[in-house]
Amino acid sequence: MPFFVEQHRRAVFILRYFKVSGTILEMKSVLFYFELNVLFKFYEMKKFLVLSLFSIYGVLAYSQPSKPALSFGEQIFDFGEIKEDGGMVSHEFKFVNTGDQPLVIHHVRASCGCTTPDWTRRPVQGGKEGFVKVTFDPRNRPGNFNKSISVSSNGEPSNMVLRVTGKVLPRERTIEDIYPREMGGIRMTSSHLSFTRIAPDAVKNEQLEVINTSGEPIKVTFDRVPEHIQIHMEPQTLKPGEKGVIEATYNAALKKDWGFVVDQVYLNINGKSDYNNRLSVSATIEEDYSTYTAQQMALAPDIQFKDKVFDFGEIKQGARAEHAFELTNQGKSDLILRKVKASCGCTAIEPDKMIIKPGESAKIVAVFNSRGMNGRQNKSVTVYSNDPKKSTILLRLTGTVVQ
Repeated sequence: MPFFVEQHRRAVFILRYFKVSGTILEMKSVLFYFELNVLFKFYEMKKFLVLSLFSIYGVLAYSQPSKPALSFGEQIFDFGEIKEDGGMVSHEFKFVNTGDQPLVIHHVRASCGCTTPDWTRRPVQGGKEGFVKVTFDPRNRPGNFNKSISVSSNGEPSNMVLRVTGKVLPRERTIEDIYPREMGGIRMTSSHLSFTRIAPDAVKNEQLEVINTSGEPIKVTFDRVPEHIQIHMEPQTLKPGEKGVIEATYNAALKKDWGFVVDQVYLNINGKSDYNNRLSVSATIEEDYSTYTAQQMALAPDIQFKDKVFDFGEIKQGARAEHAFELTNQGKSDLILRKVKASCGCTAIEPDKMIIKPGESAKIVAVFNSRGMNGRQNKSVTVYSNDPKKSTILLRLTGTVVQ
């Protein structure tokens, strides 16, 4: 402020002088000089203030502690080759908090249940070390592995991924591993004999491997065998330690059914029957359309449902929910409903016709009986037809039963 007072005094003196002896031109020159001098001094003061503010901000910023920072010495570790039966292996990933504020690891998650993480639970001060420990269990996991471990913290970066890799050398397989199912002195590779898909007029063969693990000969015969299945043991009598096979033949034409079907066959061991010694035999009986020509596909039936899911909302226990699923044949030939099957005895189904002409419609009435039921319910109805593109369709009834 004193600067501007001094400049004002100078200006008054100059004006008085020119009243006495100066010319107008000289007075303008002096005033112009005065204005430049004032502006220059004002610019110098403004520049000083701006530089001062930046200096203060820089000092404050420099003095503020930096955020925590997570720095690992390594992010991938290779265990190399390890034995499947050699037990669990572990590795610690070391890290340093390169920031000033305390570092807290919130959680560590592994990509697989075979990998168990552990880590430093307390806050890690600036400049101090912590760890993430990874333990891998090789049991039942032969071959190469690559597991990831996600680390979340309040540091920078907030999320990081660690990895452990290696190769598990398989252990020598035991008899129990090769033949896991035991039935009265013999062991089998499975207690389920699956014929997978089979055409309705086809005959198919399958077999199961068997071994006698007892100390005496075992003769195997079969009981309650349905007419569409032929089954026998080869050889029929197994010596101790001897291997054999169960050979079976499935005749789908004699089964006269559609879709997924299961039968139970019982084994007699040395003439003795046991309800627990049973073999499940399954097949999915459906037509094979893979050989259809383009012309056959164009002339085929086309099943179309108005809706495939019915929500009956909320009903009281013991009440019934009913719905009619409407379908139309939009194809060029007769649509044949091969089979309509409910997933539960609580659901009754009744199609009003099994053969639907082109352009015609039909209804499948489904009635759900909630007796003995409680809570959320999801029941299904499977429709098998001769539509080559949609030979199997699933309908659903859903809702809630309250007491």
